[in-house]
Parts: sequence; structure tokens; C-alpha cells
Amino acid sequence: MGCHMIDLPFSALDLKYPLTVEAEGPPVHHESAPRWLISKWTFPARGDLPPVELTWYDGIKRPPLQKQHNMPDYPEGVLFVGSEGMLIADYGRFKLYPEDKFAGVRRPRLPEGLQHAQDWLAACKTGSPTGCNFDYSGPLTETVLLGTVAYRAGRRLEWDAENLEVTNCPEANEFIRREYRYGWTL
Repeated sequence: MGCHMIDLPFSALDLKYPLTVEAEGPPVHHESAPRWLISKWTFPARGDLPPVELTWYDGIKRPPLQKQHNMPDYPEGVLFVGSEGMLIADYGRFKLYPEDKFAGVRRPRLPEGLQHAQDWLAACKTGSPTGCNFDYSGPLTETVLLGTVAYRAGRRLEWDAENLEVTNCPEANEFIRREYRYGWTL
């Protein structure tokens, strides 16, 4: 679900490539995904926007702030934590905290976007980019998968996006690229 839910902060905060990533979870099982995972990324400043720390709780884990502030436990959601307050949201709901500070704030009316299939067909017919084109979805997917790489490597990683390479843990690069048998290359 990472690519779906991290899409909200990724888009809202104009994120692209992380500088570092680390992850924690239960002991690694080499043939299956963990029951839960907590991935943490740091992103550089983007123009006038400051650096960002992004944490993803996957599976049965939730951010401690959710209980501390008696927030709803959406099956899937995103918690934005800022200097003035917090926003918990999914694609249809949102709530601001502290509630008394933001009483009366209404959700802005956003234009309805095309559904994925309609978006793709419009792009095929007109040549216009889709809402989730590869320039956007590639770095988003790369970010999410780097959480898995950090989890499997068992340490904090420094990421060189330009060269698609972990710079401080060469053994983690085995999860980035693999050697193909002769005759099976692209």
C-alpha cells in the first residue's frame, strides 16, 4: 500500500528522491514480506521548501501520535505533522489537530480528477501526460522500494538517486540490481 498512501505526502510536499532511508520490522524472512514495517526517509530541501522526514507505518503498526491525540484509526491514511498542528487524511476524509485550534476549517473543494482508466485513455488519445506518469510514479515507487532494501540490509542507507546506488553499504546494492544469466538480459 506504500505507493498508494505515500502518494498523498509525496505529491503535496513535492518530493522526488530521498537522501537516506532506514527501516525496522520483525526478523527478515527471505521468502516473504514482513507482517509490519516502519520505513523512514529524509528528503532534501526543494526550492523554498525545507527538508522533509517521511515515516511509513505498514501493516499492524501505527504512529504513537495517533493514540496520544485520540485520532481515528483509518484502515489506510496519512498523518502530516507540522509545526502548527497535524492533519490525518485519506482520499475521502481529513481531520486537523488540535481540534479546538482548527474548529470550523473546511476542506477545500478540489476539482475531480479522472479515474485511472479514463486518465490513461485520454493520454493515449491526446498525448497529454497521465496524472501518475513515470516522471512522478518512478521516484515514488523507488522511494517505497528503498524502504524494503533498508529493511533487508538491516541498516540506514545513503542513496545516490542519479546512479541508482547505495553509497554507504555496498552489500545493499544486491537488492537494487541483479546479475542475469547469459541470454536473459534486457
